[in-house]
Amino acid sequence: MDALELLHHRVSCPALMEPGPTSEQLQNIYQAALRAPDHGAIRPWRFLTVSGASRERLGELFLKAALTDNPELAPERQEKTRNMPLRAPTLIVVIAAVCDHPKVPPLEQEISAGCAAQNIILAAHAQGLGAMWRTGDMAYHPVVKSGLGVEATETIIGYIYLGSAKKLRTAPQHEHEAYVTEW
Repeated sequence: MDALELLHHRVSCPALMEPGPTSEQLQNIYQAALRAPDHGAIRPWRFLTVSGASRERLGELFLKAALTDNPELAPERQEKTRNMPLRAPTLIVVIAAVCDHPKVPPLEQEISAGCAAQNIILAAHAQGLGAMWRTGDMAYHPVVKSGLGVEATETIIGYIYLGSAKKLRTAPQHEHEAYVTEW
């Protein structure tokens, strides 16, 4: 796939199914992530791969967090929360591993981790996989962060859901003039 075609036609795929990425596809995905812009070459990111039964464990962690906030959570909401990680065969948790650096402020490090997440999505799409970047309450909840081993200085940038797209929609084309001005 041509690089510009990839960039112009990539879409988020909320409906994902088996098969998930192969180990070779994951290698390509992580190699792409490691090519993200990185001021200072400090690699301010790390990744957790969640697949198989680990998705169910993540669902239980999400439920624990939700019940911490609301012990009276309705049973149907509990089930929905528990099943969130089951929406795709594989998830990648993208974590900004921010460190003290004399020239690279924390915001730049978090943006760099966001670029790594975008590269993950692009590499998935280039290999014929569907991908969806999700955040929500479970990206910021202290119970989830603790359960995943996310340090106090780290931030969950997002959960990248990966799998085969049930249906690939056409990317909407936007007129760039609406977003660009000459200075």
